[in-house]
Amino acid sequence: MRIGFGLPVSGAWASPANVARFAARAEELGYHSLWTFQRLLVGVDQELDPGYHSVLDPLVALGFAAAHTSRIRLGVAVVNLPFVSPAYLAKQAATLDVLSGGRVDLGLGTGWSAVEFAATGADERRRGARAEEYVAVLRTLWGDDVSEFHGGFYTVPPARMAPKPVQLPGPPILLGGSAPAALRRAGRLADGWISRSGTDLTRIGADIAVVRDAAREAGRDPDAVRAVCRGVVRVGTRGPLLSGSYADIRGDLDGLAAQGVTELFYDLNWDPRVSAPDADPRAATRRAEEVIEALAPAG
Repeated sequence: MRIGFGLPVSGAWASPANVARFAARAEELGYHSLWTFQRLLVGVDQELDPGYHSVLDPLVALGFAAAHTSRIRLGVAVVNLPFVSPAYLAKQAATLDVLSGGRVDLGLGTGWSAVEFAATGADERRRGARAEEYVAVLRTLWGDDVSEFHGGFYTVPPARMAPKPVQLPGPPILLGGSAPAALRRAGRLADGWISRSGTDLTRIGADIAVVRDAAREAGRDPDAVRAVCRGVVRVGTRGPLLSGSYADIRGDLDGLAAQGVTELFYDLNWDPRVSAPDADPRAATRRAEEVIEALAPAG
């Protein structure tokens, strides 16, 4: 199981210096990947986790990290597809792939915040059907010399998009979601599935089984479909998986691998002592520095 690290994109530790420092250090320590996530805005009446209240743009942050690294992969988990056109995101992701030398993993979600749907003018209806078209548009823009698409949500007249990504036919697409329909969609269409921050990791294997069963039914190799786990780390008191002492957290990895997880990234953006906007930046950074060193992949 490959081990990644969540980039500083939320709250007190999300400074330019820390994005550069943690990206470079993760690469030095042998982490496989860096990950970001998207949150556009928070309604004044929304009661959301502290980590959602001040978040850097996920692709811009990865571009900044790319300039300070050379090998580590760069993933977003996730961009909410209803909020941006597929042509625009295809250009952004292809540009990042070119500038990073072919290191991008693009995670897509369908969104859940009513405030963000309203602010972007997006439609909450038929998000699953929209996602299927979205993936098809990305793939034709990245992979075909002349792209064309005519669907119920998106239209691409005959056109060429260049430059193409380094990874052909395009960066791996990973789909999020926890509903059975979303899990099956990931298995049918995507290169992998990404769990959410609230996933019950004691039963993540059941979700992965749904994804891989759908891949098999679609005539795909189920073992080739990646299962990426957002590892919300809680150092201190033992509670859910990936909490407690560093030995406890490392000890949970074998069980997650046995459930079918192929990649896990430690994400401190859900630790309020690190990511709350009002946390002390120096204390948050010290805590994160300790974690990235203590949980570095062996060998």
